[in-house]
Formats: sequence, structure tokens, C-alpha cells
Amino acid sequence: MPTTREPQPFATARLDALPLAPAYAQEMAAVLADPALYGLTGGGPPEPAALRARYERQCAGSPDPGELWWNWVLRVRADGNLAGYVQATVRGRRAEIAWVVGTPWQGRGYASEAARGLAAHLASAGGVRALVAHIHPEHAASAAVAEAAGLRPTGEWEDGEQRWAGSPPQPVVRQGRY
Repeated sequence: MPTTREPQPFATARLDALPLAPAYAQEMAAVLADPALYGLTGGGPPEPAALRARYERQCAGSPDPGELWWNWVLRVRADGNLAGYVQATVRGRRAEIAWVVGTPWQGRGYASEAARGLAAHLASAGGVRALVAHIHPEHAASAAVAEAAGLRPTGEWEDGEQRWAGSPPQPVVRQGRY
């Protein structure tokens, strides 16, 4: 079970995952500005004010006390720029996860790295033992990210997207001297 109701930062080899804050809305609106990001998922680029309002709602948390909304922005350590986000809706030991990387940062492995890091973080910091994601059947890049995070297609569908599921890597527990 999660030890905190607030998301904690985590890092991967090239990325810092920082807990979401409304102050990131202006920069994230630029990251999410390419209409091509919404081709399979619907919607369109958010305006900074609308994104700030969304971030305020997300940071306030779920109205359901049994559900946690954990969201992070992804900062590329090499240049300090935000490049996307990862999120998890945690309910007990299960988390539904999602990721988005802005178009200029795609093709560099950031989404897969972030999803693997998120899965490991949820297992170690959040006690999560089951992961779920929903992937549009034509979104090959997202399917590759899901596979990198250890998820596999289940054959179940919801709102035109296939459910993928798996278990995060379990934290290593060392015993004896080290």
C-alpha cells in the first residue's frame, strides 16, 4: 500500500519525474502543443490557462478517498526542458498508468524509459503489484512503451482501446552484508 498520498519524485537515467504542480502549465502547454499528439486519442492542444486549471484539479486529488491521482512532469536532465508526463491512478495495489511525450522528444526512448521508471517507482514507493494501461490499436509506439514497462495485451477492450496489464518489477530486498 502507498505510504503517502502525494506522489514522490523519481529519476531514470536521463529523466527527472517531478510531481505535477500548476506552475508547470505554461511550459507543458508548449510541450503538448502539436495537434498530432491527439490524432488517436482525441482532443487537442490545451491552452495554458485550461491546463493550469486541469493541473489544479489533479493536484487536489481524487474525490474518492480510496483512489490516488499521482502525476509527474518529465524533465530531461541534459537540457532542463520538460518533455512530457506520466501518471498513475492508484487504487490499493493496482495502478492504471499513462504517458505522453511531446513530439520534439519522441523517438529518443524517453517514453519507454519513463514508463519503466514509473513502474519501478510504483512498486517500490507505492506498493503497486498490478499495472494496467489502455492503448489504441493503431498506436504502435504506445504499444512498444507498454511492452517496455512489462505490460502485455489482455484481449479486453474499453472505449476502443485495448487493455494491457502486467506486474511492475519487484523491489530488490538485500539480505546479509552488502
